Amino acid sequence: MTTLRGDPRRPTRAAPPGRHGATPSQRQPTTSTATAPTPVSPSTGPGGSGFGPKLLVPVLVGPLLNPINTTMVSVALAPISRDLGIGAAQAIWLVAALYLASAIAQPTMGKLADRFGPKKVFLTGLVIVGIAGIVPEFLTGFGGAVFARVLIGIGTSSAYPAALTTLRQHSARIGKPTPPLVLGALSITSLVSAAAGPPLGGALIAAFGWHAIFLVNVPLAAFGIVVSALWLPSDKLRPRTDEDLPVLTALDPFGMLLMTGFVSALLVFLLDLSAGLWWLLGTAVVLLVALVLWELRAVRPFVDVRMLARNGALSRTYMRLFLVYLLAYTMTYGFSQWVQDVAGYSSDVAGYMQLPAAIVAGVASFLIARKTAVRGPLIVAAVVPIVGGLLLLLLHTGSPVFLLVLAPALFGVPQALASVSNQAALYRVVPAEYIGTAAGLSRTSVYIGAIGASSLIGGVFGQAPTTPDLHVLAWVIVGVAVLLSVLTIADRALSRPLPR
Repeated sequence: MTTLRGDPRRPTRAAPPGRHGATPSQRQPTTSTATAPTPVSPSTGPGGSGFGPKLLVPVLVGPLLNPINTTMVSVALAPISRDLGIGAAQAIWLVAALYLASAIAQPTMGKLADRFGPKKVFLTGLVIVGIAGIVPEFLTGFGGAVFARVLIGIGTSSAYPAALTTLRQHSARIGKPTPPLVLGALSITSLVSAAAGPPLGGALIAAFGWHAIFLVNVPLAAFGIVVSALWLPSDKLRPRTDEDLPVLTALDPFGMLLMTGFVSALLVFLLDLSAGLWWLLGTAVVLLVALVLWELRAVRPFVDVRMLARNGALSRTYMRLFLVYLLAYTMTYGFSQWVQDVAGYSSDVAGYMQLPAAIVAGVASFLIARKTAVRGPLIVAAVVPIVGGLLLLLLHTGSPVFLLVLAPALFGVPQALASVSNQAALYRVVPAEYIGTAAGLSRTSVYIGAIGASSLIGGVFGQAPTTPDLHVLAWVIVGVAVLLSVLTIADRALSRPLPR
């Protein structure tokens, strides 16, 4: 009998004794003790679909928290800098701290959700987010704000992997595949919330001050906790996998530690290139080599090096994600600081200027979500930033408002097309048994792109942005977009048909 991936009746796989480096295909199956699939309640969804509002509300609410927090801070950097007396290079740590935490926490939370259940992990993450929202009220300095951003990164990272795990397990229980529109809604929700972050942040700062971008997480987390506790399926109903393995073996904490050290050392080096901390770059290289060697031997690797080495199409997908979000966030954070500190607009107006980008991203992502072709949209996503970068070269303090609105709006297109189409590309090039791991690493690629953008802006802007600095960023955007275009056009794997 053919079973769905994640079906409780499907045998689990365990490493045989003495074969620490065994691959999944070498492990011998053991009999699962999971219970039979739970019948679908009539109230689960309209017409008995099994994917009704009670499941989808918590699944879709959670993943919006991370993107909205990542971009909402873009309009707060200038007022926070003025209030706390710090420079632009130091303020960018508010951006980098969340991305560093998220880059590590996303795949970590995915592993924890697989082991202990998505509902437990999701609720724990929401509690952390709620606590983070009030931290700056007690730790009032710059360190308190950075600490809060780290906690937000960790807490919000539980939502996306928990949502995917929940949908996969629910689909296995009811014996129905997850509708494509539901999967697309995850991507669209994250994308639109990210694009809506700057205007929301601007409005909150104008009304209540910069502390509001932290405090808003308290009611959002509270709402998520209530609907998740009431409506998400119990973890007792989930299929049990890897329970024959010790917890530490299944989670690979040493791999997590090596990955954390590598990304941290690289980030600190990049954020202050003028300091010449070359020993940090050397440390990052050593930790990367150690990570690769360790993961080649791990039973359940934190980063599946073998999969990346043998699947070039997947590695190119990660590279595209990195480059697209390097472009997008360089524009989001760099333009926002310049338009406030140089062009002289307030935080709320700077946020409203990016509202058309949110609208463009929402419309484009909705139009593309139902399409099966990915190559064309990804080529458009690569080429449009070239135009956007050239437009940035025309901006100066006296530029008309329509140009200041058009520039960020152009970057809403690549974010929309790349988010939806690269997710589809993963399904084309990744074997079914690796799709969860691949999805988690795709989010890490996005965060590393954002970290790269933070490093770039901190290095170019220094203590304060100028118009010539903005034009330097524009040329970097054009160069990266050209590289992205070449990589995308040359990738023949994008023309593969969808797997059946």
